[in-house]
Amino acid sequence: MAEFHHGGAPAGLDLLDDRMRALDRHCWSVSGEFRKLGELLDQDPDAIDGHVDLPGVLLYRFFSVPRSYWPELDVPARLAAVFGTSLAQAVVWERFSYADPNVLLASPGPALSSDAIHALADAAQADRWFSRLADRPDHTFFAVTEPAKGSAATELTTTLRPDPDGDGWLLDGEKCYVGNGARAQVGLVFCRRAPGPWGIEAVIVDAASPGFSAELLPSVGLRGARISRMRFRDVRIPRQNLLGQHLRPTQRGLHGARQVFYRARPGIAAMALGCAQAVCDHLRRQGLRGGAGGDRLSTVEDRVAAIRRLNHRTAADIDHGLVDPHRIAAAKAGAARVAEDATLLAAELLGPASLLDDPWLEKVYRDVRAFEFMEGAGNVHLLSVFQGLLKGRFLEGVGAGGAV
Repeated sequence: MAEFHHGGAPAGLDLLDDRMRALDRHCWSVSGEFRKLGELLDQDPDAIDGHVDLPGVLLYRFFSVPRSYWPELDVPARLAAVFGTSLAQAVVWERFSYADPNVLLASPGPALSSDAIHALADAAQADRWFSRLADRPDHTFFAVTEPAKGSAATELTTTLRPDPDGDGWLLDGEKCYVGNGARAQVGLVFCRRAPGPWGIEAVIVDAASPGFSAELLPSVGLRGARISRMRFRDVRIPRQNLLGQHLRPTQRGLHGARQVFYRARPGIAAMALGCAQAVCDHLRRQGLRGGAGGDRLSTVEDRVAAIRRLNHRTAADIDHGLVDPHRIAAAKAGAARVAEDATLLAAELLGPASLLDDPWLEKVYRDVRAFEFMEGAGNVHLLSVFQGLLKGRFLEGVGAGGAV
């Protein structure tokens, strides 16, 4: 198994205050076992079950759970106070992914669903959700994508109709490419209850419900995500599991999905940046310094630092209620690309045999290619960047640190 070196603090942390830098250092301190664990998860993603009490896994599990539900956690109070923010997520996800992103994706916890619960659930629904996840290490899923429609949320065909035999609903349809779908105990499904964009709803689904089935899809990289296909055949949804009944139609289903995607993308960008930084540091440890190869590596490191600054600024803006989808898209697309470029450069400079001789490098080479497709494919994000440029507001205020 690969020896794990943390290395020094990377460039591009300029926007972080003392508390965020302390959180960054805390994440270094609790992720030392993640690289070895990531290698195990690459072979058997269910191996996480034997490691759910690791401090880093517990930190991830409760990161977006309100503190009133927490057990005793070994997290300094001043750091715990920023948990759940977008900027803290960017810091945590990057540091953990430097060690291995599979650990994050395989670990139990609310994951993507937490933001949708915060946006759509009433007080009773939120209490049931967070009480359950605090009580036991359940995995969750967030199901939007469909086999024939992709992530086109306004074209969903999974349907929700009244249950003729009870006070609830019946769910029918399929979802595809869902993280932890075949292993999670509970999750959220976006479906259609009526025509039009305001007819889309989000429901809580218990995986033990009759009519629910899921299967694991074969995966080349990032196997800890356990990408799955899910089917619903007359799955009964109790009335209290329909989210947003207390909200106006414009604030319900699609609104919750958008909140999740906007807040998740800086996290995905951070995961890609963590992997890219790890590859760059790996090359430095191989003795690569000067010459043409060293110059090319420096260029990649500069790109990583620039995208890190952009991602931190984007995440901080989200925390202040300023959501710029074009800048979010730029950070996510740029991070996914530089992660791939870092692994390509490593394979070139160290030679093709390096992917055979170095199991960690071969694994991260596979893993980073998944970031292109997570939370929106790269071409979708590049289109958003172009649209932002046409509006004349994307480059304003980004400066040199925002180059992708």
